[in-house]
Amino acid sequence: MSALVMILLLSDLPLMAAWTLSVWWLRSRLNTARRDPLTGLWTRDGFTRRAQVLIKDPHAVVVLADVDRFKHINDTYGHAAGDALLKATADRLAHHVGRAGVVGRLGGDEFAAVLVDHDGTAAALLAVLHHVLAGPVDGENPAVHTTVSLGWARTADYPQADLSELLGFADEAMYAAKHTNSRRAGLGRLLTAAGRRARRTGTRTETTAKAGATA
Repeated sequence: MSALVMILLLSDLPLMAAWTLSVWWLRSRLNTARRDPLTGLWTRDGFTRRAQVLIKDPHAVVVLADVDRFKHINDTYGHAAGDALLKATADRLAHHVGRAGVVGRLGGDEFAAVLVDHDGTAAALLAVLHHVLAGPVDGENPAVHTTVSLGWARTADYPQADLSELLGFADEAMYAAKHTNSRRAGLGRLLTAAGRRARRTGTRTETTAKAGATA
């Protein structure tokens, strides 16, 4: 709805009704601004607002996803193919996380999600998702596909952590999984010594840690 149409509608309504419609319109515009135009997912800001509520649940799981070899896809098959891959990745993530969770595109080929795992099946769900994300993109050259590395962390393992820290833990797991040669490479959960945060090699602080593929 354009601003001009909105003004014309408001001019013909009683004050209270006009105010209600105005609030609705402003909220819809704000929500639109927080949506990524390519994938339809929440942008970083929109994702953050919803994720901060969800991580208060001790059953919440924070997931970070990174499309592997995305630059190669773009360079080899063109930007339209790269966009189609990002859109397919977004749709698949949103489908598996479901309405109870939230998925956002943080930028480029990086996505984040929060899902609520009441029945303890997050590991199995993410294993299935990892397989689905590697499938070819409908309507595109069958060669336009790649794997997507996933890293995840449970809020219950880090009860004092905020969203930024939880995303950091998931990032550590994703980074380690991306560089492992295990049968489930690209899917990892961060396991730290004494509950302390691990960091990538070369960062300011490092702790003894291991990140393994989920069993």
